[in-house]
Amino acid sequence: MPLLFETLFIVSLLPMLLAVLGGYLRYRQFGRLDNHQPRLQQAQMTGLAGRVLAAQKNAWEALIFYTAVCVLAFVSGTDLSQFSYAAGLFLLSRLVHPLFYMLDMAPYRSLVFVIGWLSSLYIGIKAVADVNFGG
Repeated sequence: MPLLFETLFIVSLLPMLLAVLGGYLRYRQFGRLDNHQPRLQQAQMTGLAGRVLAAQKNAWEALIFYTAVCVLAFVSGTDLSQFSYAAGLFLLSRLVHPLFYMLDMAPYRSLVFVIGWLSSLYIGIKAVADVNFGG
């Protein structure tokens, strides 16, 4: 299996892992989980719990874009192994991004976000460039 898809699988687990951690921190902060109005309770989260929630939301957003470029690369018919370095860089950036979020290290968090986004963008642009339009 190409590293591009292995990375997609691993990155797809991150939002759920952050949700579990966020749920634990929400319980610690409030002493209970409000299952009737969970979004209202989440909106009141502060500190580490609030940052984990924000990291989870960002993980979902990054996953959507990365999934789109993976599909684009696949349907382009290009050699997917050429994206291994970009996929690895994306994975690394997405693994450290929530850590920088939790540690409240905004400049580093922003830097690894941009690195991951540029890695995804590279995959998408290269896939489109490699498409043979019948010519």
